[in-house]
Amino acid sequence: MKAYRVHEYGDAAKFIGEEVSKPSAKQGHVVVEVKASSLNPVDHKLLKCDLGINPALPGILHMDVSGVITEVGKGVTAFKTGDEIYGCAGGLQGEAGNIEGALADFMLADSNLIALKPKSLSFSESAALPLVTITAWEGLFDRAHVKKEDHVLIHGGTGGVGHIAIQLAKQHGARVATTVSSEEKAKIARGLGAEDIIFYRDEKVEDYTQRLTKGKGFDVVFDTIGADNLDKSLEAAKVSGQVISIIGGNKHDLTPMHMKGLSLHLVFMLLPMLTGKGRAHHGFVLNNVAKWIDEGSVNPLLHEKKFSFDQANEAHALFATNKHIGKIVLENN
Repeated sequence: MKAYRVHEYGDAAKFIGEEVSKPSAKQGHVVVEVKASSLNPVDHKLLKCDLGINPALPGILHMDVSGVITEVGKGVTAFKTGDEIYGCAGGLQGEAGNIEGALADFMLADSNLIALKPKSLSFSESAALPLVTITAWEGLFDRAHVKKEDHVLIHGGTGGVGHIAIQLAKQHGARVATTVSSEEKAKIARGLGAEDIIFYRDEKVEDYTQRLTKGKGFDVVFDTIGADNLDKSLEAAKVSGQVISIIGGNKHDLTPMHMKGLSLHLVFMLLPMLTGKGRAHHGFVLNNVAKWIDEGSVNPLLHEKKFSFDQANEAHALFATNKHIGKIVLENN
């Protein structure tokens, strides 16, 4: 089969199209004929850095996949040959071993990490969803337990996790505020369901907190940006509020958190893939969200230009500019 592999990690790393052996099904796994994948920040970081969880070289990257099952391993009862699926199922290595990614004609996937794709979406649209959807779900529902009428602030409302988080929070009856950088992004965020728009370059935390919550603060704050934005998130949360972050690695003064009695949740959705533990929850999330999608309640936001697998280097070059809006999708033509 054709695969797009990397032979090094770092600034000079590039995807190279090569002929490799097709995977075979094994216990608890399926073989997927890959139709599409998408580009997440972690995929780009793995290409440009050795994070300690990179696939063994030469490696196949990209975690999100959509496609058709061509072979079913022993012990798999939830899927059959011909099923159209989506999931976040490879492109790294950890305690559970090396898992090749989606930039190939075929991919071996743990059946616990996938679900039947939404019937109303194309393969390309479905491929944009798994990683960001699971991340948003874990932060909002598994950790912060968002409930009806909570006032939720989501930083980066048109980003990968942010645009899904807006829609999932709305599904639970929350009121959503979000930060954006432009009128174009504000329009998109409103279309996704955000009632309160914050232009973060023009308004300080104390000002928009006063404007939108009468100074009380938000019930839940979801930080998808990291760095000093976590400090802003702590400032924006109400007393005894919940703060979610998907990006650690920085040093922070937790005094504001202490003074308000806040709960801080750090979400790392790759853990089941890395450790092999708790993988079935990923399939559970994707199954539930697929129903909402087919009901018209949740939709992916895609960048206007799609790439083919042999344009993976161009796709990553665009990602590095940070000038795209929506998930970058790659199709296996």
